[in-house]
Amino acid sequence: MKKKVYQIHDLVKKVRSWQEDGQSVVFTNGCFDLLHVGHVDYLEKSRMLGDKLVVGVNADASVNRLKGPERPLNDENSRSRILASLMFVDAVVIFEEDTPLQLIETLKPNVLVKGSDYHLGNIVGANSVLENGGKVLTVELVEGYSTSGLVNKIKKSN
Repeated sequence: MKKKVYQIHDLVKKVRSWQEDGQSVVFTNGCFDLLHVGHVDYLEKSRMLGDKLVVGVNADASVNRLKGPERPLNDENSRSRILASLMFVDAVVIFEEDTPLQLIETLKPNVLVKGSDYHLGNIVGANSVLENGGKVLTVELVEGYSTSGLVNKIKKSN
């Protein structure tokens, strides 16, 4: 299998190469702590909005700051490798910041995607993508699936 987990400098080259070949690059991001059907559906729908899908994954320290001291459950390398194994994910990159703004500004994707629980006004990086002539879209989420919900369910069952 080709390498799909990139360092940022290598991914920039890859994204530019895809774009120079006329391919549309879609970007999304998240923690993806426990991969579930909601994630898979979301990523598959995101990929259908372009030719290549790049997924930004919050680093462990970022997940800890955003989700609390008990998270992440899986380390960043495990989460990245699992995402890279999905056939509709073309590239994965880990980012240290709490938001992917710097990553989005560096990669300059053609399409930025978030779940339907977001509105254009609160999608980080939307202005940057729009200023570069790209699109910002949302996809419908599968109801009833969230990592936090799974964690709470597991805690209750103990």
